Amino acid sequence: MPSRADSIAERRREVLARLDEVERELVELRRMREGLNDDDEHDPDGVSLSSEWSRLEGLRQTQLEALAAIDEASARHERGEDSLCSVCGQPIAPERLEARPQATTCIDCARRLES
Repeated sequence: MPSRADSIAERRREVLARLDEVERELVELRRMREGLNDDDEHDPDGVSLSSEWSRLEGLRQTQLEALAAIDEASARHERGEDSLCSVCGQPIAPERLEARPQATTCIDCARRLES
């Protein structure tokens, strides 16, 4: 089983790779939009460039938020504060931290917060 720091670092690499992919798609979309008018809403050939732009910006924002959460998890780990639930103070199961390195709550508190 990888160490906690290794798990966080691996998750960060995954998020950065997804963010890089979205950024490349946005660059390509910008190239496609150059010289075109922005009124492509009635394009019979498929999804409008505006819709695709919105979708990619949403994905980009999601990855930026995930990256911030991973960086916060890394900082908590370095301070020795990442294994306790921020709500109840009980230990967070190692399996939960392995699956979600950015987790700040135990599974019981996470379920209560979702309700």
